[in-house]
Amino acid sequence: MVAGRRRTDGLQLVEDIAQQAKSDLVALLRRRGIRNPSVLRAMLDVPREEFVGLDLAEFAYDDAPLPIGEGQILAQPYLVALLLEALNLTATDRVLELGTGSGYGAALLSCIVSRVFSVEPHPQLAHQARTRLQRLQFDNVSVLCGDATLGWPEHGPYSAILLVTGVSQAPEGILEQLAVGGRLVMPTDSPAREQGLLRMTRVSQDKLEVETLPRVRYVPLSKSDALDTSVLDQAEVLDRLFKRRGHRTIKAQLSPVSELIERAAFHIPSIDHVNLSGLLNRIGHARVVLLGEASHGSAEFYEMRARITQALVEHKGFNFVAVEADWPDAAQVNRFVRGASPGASLEPVFTRFPTWMWANTQVLAFVKWLRDFNASHSTVRSAVGFYGLDLYSLFSSINAVIQYLRGIDQELAMIAQHRYGCLTPWQSDPATYGRLAMTDQHRSCEREVVLVLDSLLRKRVADTENTQNKDQQLFDAVSNARLIKNAEQYYRLMYRGSTTAWNLRDQHMFETLNHLLAFHGAHSKAVIWAHNSHIGNAAATEMGARNEINIGHLCQQQLGRDAYKIGFGTHLGTVAAASHWGEPMEVKVVRPSHPASYERLCHDAGLDAFLLPLRDARQPVVRALQEARLERAIGVIYRPETELASHYFNASLPNQFDEYIWFDETRAIDPLGPETGEGAPETFPFGL
Repeated sequence: MVAGRRRTDGLQLVEDIAQQAKSDLVALLRRRGIRNPSVLRAMLDVPREEFVGLDLAEFAYDDAPLPIGEGQILAQPYLVALLLEALNLTATDRVLELGTGSGYGAALLSCIVSRVFSVEPHPQLAHQARTRLQRLQFDNVSVLCGDATLGWPEHGPYSAILLVTGVSQAPEGILEQLAVGGRLVMPTDSPAREQGLLRMTRVSQDKLEVETLPRVRYVPLSKSDALDTSVLDQAEVLDRLFKRRGHRTIKAQLSPVSELIERAAFHIPSIDHVNLSGLLNRIGHARVVLLGEASHGSAEFYEMRARITQALVEHKGFNFVAVEADWPDAAQVNRFVRGASPGASLEPVFTRFPTWMWANTQVLAFVKWLRDFNASHSTVRSAVGFYGLDLYSLFSSINAVIQYLRGIDQELAMIAQHRYGCLTPWQSDPATYGRLAMTDQHRSCEREVVLVLDSLLRKRVADTENTQNKDQQLFDAVSNARLIKNAEQYYRLMYRGSTTAWNLRDQHMFETLNHLLAFHGAHSKAVIWAHNSHIGNAAATEMGARNEINIGHLCQQQLGRDAYKIGFGTHLGTVAAASHWGEPMEVKVVRPSHPASYERLCHDAGLDAFLLPLRDARQPVVRALQEARLERAIGVIYRPETELASHYFNASLPNQFDEYIWFDETRAIDPLGPETGEGAPETFPFGL
């Protein structure tokens, strides 16, 4: 071939396509946070298509795992790049790889370091990898067929050891083969198949330094646990591959909108290690940040809200967190985070359905962090509070008001007890009160509950010399009395129509937010945790056509750009939910998102997690997403068998939220209550 001329035959076309696909993959890895130039250069130099069968060659540069036989898979390129980057490799290193597989990882290592020794337990894979590496002239790689847990001590010690399989801990014999100054990187074993990478550095002959790196998905150690694609029909394998996220193949190109999402999104490598500086800049001087969730039972939503809230508290001085929970229950948490002792509550907290929504390990971890933060900053700033916005706690609030009044005014306590007595016959079923109050069978208790609230408000105005602690107690009592008034009205309005009751509930939550802002001062700032359906602008969804409002809509009206609304979404996974109201929690499988939904566009963008700014209407992605599409909402009830009718609605995403946070696959939250087999401690969170 004449120098300078390009081949024009079919082979040249295939090579051009492969080179472009390889470049696209490396660009994707850069966006996902891979920065090491040696790793990126190796990803460009090594032909991944040579390490899979011809029938899967066109998928070689998708960021997805591929079957290689023996029930094993070739790990997705991002995971491989993440592992290699974590090793901090240099050109003079000698590396031990445990789990050769197809030989692709060994080939990448050979481009970076001086010598690679790789151990593969499956004879067929070991033979194929050895032959392939020799044919491709990766001459600095040696492959041994043997027990990977024993390593290859004859060639040690090694300056780096890579375990590409998930184990609970590195075998002792492997660690002995690590040189002083050497690094061992491995994923740790987890039933959920998602966990942190561990990096162990031998700092001396008898001392190891251990670091936890971002969470990843990994290839299991046990053959029985692996994705056994050999039992699948080949057409099914190909179909799954086409549907995996991020696939840019000849047959399955990204849609124009998904490509815009991919370009505009900021990748989240892990919740613990996400860079939030850009988000904090976009939030700017907002006084209220509303953090949503696409379900009430997905762990990643809770964990990411906690991570963002921590940043807002630490770097922007936010004063309190207000959540879609009952005021009396949240008041106990508020005492905990402020370092106070448990209140003399007449009832255990978070026992009303759905108990798992707030009594879960994700919330517990956050409130413990908030308590520690308050304790360490007590001399610098006022404690950051934790409050409930909802109005379902009718009788818990009655008990709290009476208990408070007994401590300050016995006569007023007796009057309140008498007036609230109008409601006590319906304590176990307040909805029945609402039904009867709408008929002639029972008179309304509206006048009685309003009188108690008026008495407390007069008490608050008159009591101007209280200490801060007493002022907090009085504020709690007034808030409970206001809740009782609104809850009594709510249960009556339930029977007039869902829109009226919904609007009263969100109006109550919005009023509670405003009372909290006033209580904490003119410059106070709040973080809201609630479902997407509450924190997104209702006017941008079909709720607006039904004349429904929500907190997000009201905040946008009152605060404008000083309210920053962040929605969340997912494609599939598991979720904690019930089949019917009041029934036990189940861990349910979330169906893949509907093809006509926003969720499917995000899934097809090819990133496992990302932040997507939506406030700037000039951005192409914002313009492309303006058109109304389906959006999914899972509450405490999930009915996958009727998902389209039960859980999808029409919305305009950029008009609904200022930012959208995506997790392609999510897992169910971890409950603390009866769903775990044990009852939740009555002193939550004090007893945990």
